[in-house]
Amino acid sequence: MARCAVLIDGAYLDKVLHNDFSNARVDIGKLADELAGPTERLRTYYYHCMPFQSDPPTTEERNRFASMDTFIFNLKKLPRFQFRQGKLQKIGTEYKQKRVDIWMAVDLVRMSSNKQIEKAILVTGDSDLVPAIEAARDEGVVVVLFYSPNSRHDELLQACDERYEITRNLIEKTRLVTSARSVATSAPIVPKKT
Repeated sequence: MARCAVLIDGAYLDKVLHNDFSNARVDIGKLADELAGPTERLRTYYYHCMPFQSDPPTTEERNRFASMDTFIFNLKKLPRFQFRQGKLQKIGTEYKQKRVDIWMAVDLVRMSSNKQIEKAILVTGDSDLVPAIEAARDEGVVVVLFYSPNSRHDELLQACDERYEITRNLIEKTRLVTSARSVATSAPIVPKKT
């Protein structure tokens, strides 16, 4: 049976949920299963950074950090999930993720070259992944991209074998249902930039 890996750029997903779906919250476990479909899911990799905190942190910053910490703690409890933490750097008034695209590229190339997967399902908008996608395809892996039409790079779209828009239907199928389990596995709301 063919196996796949799901690689989710958490900041990209947050941005799409915020901008395209009015801050909808999804159950990440359900989302990974829905994206994998009938293909056996080897693992889901979720990439994100902890929120920025000043020195000393404001109450709002502490609350955002605690919320994300709880989310990641519970995400790690899901079967076949792996969290990869990047670093958030403040440059002037902008916040920039560091290492997330590198983690994604390393995981994609490693699993492809080791023949662990036949399909890679990406949720991202980062064109920096194009060389890793091309390497995975050279190894015979089918690369599938889920993206927002409002936040995409043409070079990334062209590099992938299959491309699907993140639709309202997908979000509704994976929408957070209020319960102890699903609250713990919901994507965090996009924090406000200070």
